[in-house]
Amino acid sequence: MSYVPKNYQDQGGDRTVIGGVLQVAAGGSIVGADGSQAAAIADVPTAGAALAAANATAINAILAVLRATGQIAAT
Repeated sequence: MSYVPKNYQDQGGDRTVIGGVLQVAAGGSIVGADGSQAAAIADVPTAGAALAAANATAINAILAVLRATGQIAAT
């Protein structure tokens, strides 16, 4: 019987499998499949007429980032 840890790298290190917890240290980042980091998402207003539209835009930008990095499914 062999032991396979929850977090491991495939032979050659081309793929890392996370079966436990992935903690990104200060200064670290998560990048998309193309190796680029997602663009910053601007803060949204907390009051005023533009609030609902700005919040919807911000939420959609967050969802786009999560999809681009493979954190959630595209559809």
